This record gives sequence, structure tokens and C-alpha cells, in this order.
Amino acid sequence: MSESGVVSEPTASTPSASPYVDLPRAVWAEMAASTAVVLNEATLANLRGSGDPTSEDDVREVFHPLADLITQYWRNTAHLYRDSNLYLGLEAERTPFILGVAGSVAVGKSTVARLITELLRRSHGHPKVDLITTDGFLHPNEKLIAEGLLERKGFPESYDSRAMLQFVIDVKSGLPEVPVPVYSHNVYDILPGQFTVVHQPDILVIEGINTLQLPRPVPGARESMLSMSDFFDFSVYVDAAEADIVSW
Repeated sequence: MSESGVVSEPTASTPSASPYVDLPRAVWAEMAASTAVVLNEATLANLRGSGDPTSEDDVREVFHPLADLITQYWRNTAHLYRDSNLYLGLEAERTPFILGVAGSVAVGKSTVARLITELLRRSHGHPKVDLITTDGFLHPNEKLIAEGLLERKGFPESYDSRAMLQFVIDVKSGLPEVPVPVYSHNVYDILPGQFTVVHQPDILVIEGINTLQLPRPVPGARESMLSMSDFFDFSVYVDAAEADIVSW
């Protein structure tokens, strides 16, 4: 992987035939549109995480091409939704495009999600882009304590997986308002009665350690066969060497 964690240099051991596209950073950087938006240092400073080394060069060389690629997917998927709805005789006004951003703790996925969101908002057509994190679907501390799971906070069993799945289903179904519980890192808990409401965005970015988590089979539960990612249109997995993650 490169220092950005997005593209990597091919090695001699890379097979000639592969279902994956492995691009050197320089080649990837050339793919950004010449009219790509520019995030100045002040804007970038507001988007970085604490101690985050992401630079303007990283944004230009790594995130601009990624945002351009996602925009291509969004436009073409919107056409597909429109044509499919016409064919099926459906009157859905908008089917939101959902982008999942996953990765381990401390790998930089929050910064990646914020940068992508900002670049997409500034892209041609200025789509309505919302960003939510899966932290809001953590069980309240009271419940975690009662079930002996407080020390497992952040592991799959500490999340309300059914609520997360229902959330993406509701967004994808075009509901006008879909609430998300608010989690506070200051109090380390869900804030009772507080919600962020998603209002039919063109693009919804969902960031979290578990956005690409496979469902845990539950005997007799039909919904256990589905995962959030079944409703995603595009996914980004942020990776880095384990030693770097530990250092960060």
C-alpha cells in the first residue's frame, strides 16, 4: 500500500491475470479531472482527524480520482434506477446512492469519509451528500452493562444490527425522513432522545468499522441473511500495515 492506504505499487509477485486493478499512485493521480475542485488548507484542517498527516498533495493525488470515480458510479447508477423504475412502473422520486467506508480502528476511515463527502458535494451538479457513522447504532451503555458487553464495545455484538439494517432499507426505499441515534464521544454513550435525520440525499456516505460486516446467522431469523452492504452501491475499504495502525 502507499502511504495514503488507497493505491499500491505492483510487485513482481503480482499475477498477470487478476480480478483486481492495482495502480501505482502516479498513474492513479493522473486520472483526476483537470477541473477537480480544490480544498484549501483551512478546509482540509477542518476535515482531518487528530494528528492526521493527510496533505493537500494526498487530496489531489488520491482523493480527487476516487471522488471522480464515485461520481461516475453515482451518475450511471441514477440512470439505471430511473430506467428500472420506468420499466417496472414505479413512481419513486429518488433512490439514494449509498457509499460504505470501512476499515479498522485508527486507520483513518473517518478522514477518508469526510474528504470524500466534501469532494462529492463540490462535484459537478452539487449533489446532496449526507454522512453518518455507525456509532449511532451502538447499544446504550446501560444495555451493554446489563448484558456484560461493555468491554466488548465496538465489536459486532455491541451494535443494534437490526436497527442498522432497517436504516439502510428505509433510506434505499426513499423514505423522506430516516432518523439515526446520536453517539457522543465526549460522554462515551448514546444521547437519549437525540437524532440526526437523513432527508433523501442524492448520496449517503456510511462510515464505520462494521459497514462491511457480514451478518451473524440467527436460526429462524430471515433478516439475518441480509447485511448493510447488500444495499451499498459502492464501497471503500481503508487499509494500512498493522504496525502503522498501532502507531497511529
